[in-house]
Amino acid sequence: MTVPTGEPPAGASLYDIGYRHYDGERLGRSYIRRALFSQSLRGAYGLGRSGKSKVLPMILFAAMCLPALILDAVTVYAHLHKPPVDYTRYAIYLQAVIGLFLAAQAPQAVSRDLRFKTVPLYFSRPLERIDYVAAKFAAMASALFLLTGIPLVVLYAGALLAKLDFWTQTAGFGKGLLSVALLSLLFGGIGLVLAALTPRRGFGVAAVIAVLVISYGAVSTLQGIAYSRGNDTVTGWLGLFSPVTLIDGVQTWWLGASSSFVGGYGPPNAVAGTVYLLVVLGLIAGTFALLMRRYRKVGLG
Repeated sequence: MTVPTGEPPAGASLYDIGYRHYDGERLGRSYIRRALFSQSLRGAYGLGRSGKSKVLPMILFAAMCLPALILDAVTVYAHLHKPPVDYTRYAIYLQAVIGLFLAAQAPQAVSRDLRFKTVPLYFSRPLERIDYVAAKFAAMASALFLLTGIPLVVLYAGALLAKLDFWTQTAGFGKGLLSVALLSLLFGGIGLVLAALTPRRGFGVAAVIAVLVISYGAVSTLQGIAYSRGNDTVTGWLGLFSPVTLIDGVQTWWLGASSSFVGGYGPPNAVAGTVYLLVVLGLIAGTFALLMRRYRKVGLG
C-alpha cells in the first residue's frame, strides 16, 4: 500500500511492509554494557554455546579445583597445622592451566567479531567504543578470577573443616584473593590485546601461549644463571619481564608471600617492590589503552 507521507521524489513510493514501531523503554548504554559483559563471561565457560564449547573450559576449571580438594583431604585426615600450599602460591603452581584457559578463551571473546567484520555493524550507537572494551575486559578478568578464586574458596573451606586457626586462615585467604584479582586483570588484559591483533583464532591462541610460556621460561633461565653466580639482586629484578613473575614479586613484597623465584628471592628492596606494583598497574592500564586504540582502527566509534 502506498502511503502518502509528504512529497516523495518523482517516481518514488513509500510502502508499509508491516513493521511496528518500538514504543517500549529504551534501556541505553548501561544495559548494553551489562548484557555484553554477561554474555562474554558466560561464553568464556561455554554457557549458551554448543556442547563442545563447554568441554575445554570445564575441564580446565576442574583441573584448577581438583588439587585444592586433594589438599583439603590431606589437611583434614593428616591433621596438619596449616594447608600444604599457601593461598598466594596456588595460582603460581597452576599457571599452566591458567595460561591454557586464557589462550583458549581470549580469542573466543574478540576474534570472531574481527574475523567476520561485525564490529562496526553490531556494536553501533548507542554503544561506545569504551563500553565494548570495558565489557570485554571486565568479562575476561572475571572469568579468570572465577577460575583462580574458587579453588582458594575450596582451600579455605577445607582449612576451616580441619579446625585451623580462623583468623590466620582468613588473612591468608584474603591475601590470596587479592593476588589472583591482580593476576586476573593483568592476564586478561594481555590475553585480549594479543587476541585482538588478529582475526584468526588459532594465531591468537598461539600468541598468548608464546608470550606466557616464552617469557616465563626466559626469565626463569636468566634467574637461574644469576643465582648460580651469586647475584641475588639481579635475580630479583629479572622478575619484571614475565607476567607470572611480576605477580609473584608483587605478592612476595606486598603480601608477605613466599617467593617462587629461583633461590627463593623476591624483589631485592622496597624500591624494587614498588616498581613491581607500578609495572603491574601500568600494564593493566596500558593493555586497556591498547584495546581502545585497536578498536578505533577497526571502525568502532
